[in-house]
Amino acid sequence: MSNKLVAYIGILGVSLFAIAAIVGPLLIEDYSIVSQYISESFASNTEYGLYLQYFGYVPSGILITIFCFSAPKYFPSSKLILAGFFGLALFYGMGTILVGLFPCDAGCPTDVMDSSLAQLIHNAVASLTYIFFPICLMGIGLGLKKSENYGRLSQIASVMGIVSGIFIFALFSNPESGYRGILQRIIETCFIVFIVSSALRITKDAGK
Repeated sequence: MSNKLVAYIGILGVSLFAIAAIVGPLLIEDYSIVSQYISESFASNTEYGLYLQYFGYVPSGILITIFCFSAPKYFPSSKLILAGFFGLALFYGMGTILVGLFPCDAGCPTDVMDSSLAQLIHNAVASLTYIFFPICLMGIGLGLKKSENYGRLSQIASVMGIVSGIFIFALFSNPESGYRGILQRIIETCFIVFIVSSALRITKDAGK
């Protein structure tokens, strides 16, 4: 694939995610982006959940996976960069596919005893994604730091890794927080910022 095609795939992937995350809450009366998880907008009891799953999150995850598996060859050869992007492909890309295929129950409960199989899979995948996400970003940031031409993207990866790590820790510390919706959206924004920045850098190199 060409540089530009790979970049467009990445941007389209995160755009679909962002659109679904914005539109979903608008379709539910009294939904709070401050206190409710994104997943609650396409939970098993929601009217438009299937549309958000199969036209938003699942294709988004597929595109993000393709981008993250393809991106390393457009950056300096580095085990850290390769491992970081492959980690994002597995945990964030494929993770988004799985949480889309296995929506949470009404209210997205965290209590194992009150959860369906789909909810258990959803929670497990989401937890693994958030555990490894900041680690992958920090790895990419350190790998890019060794190349003088990628200083800006290295800084973006490192800062987004640190910021997301802080908010993931806050979310894990109190998953029932009244601000869990905002915490999660900040984490997702960190991912979107990094993917878009990576894609734009790939297109920039394509123009040389």
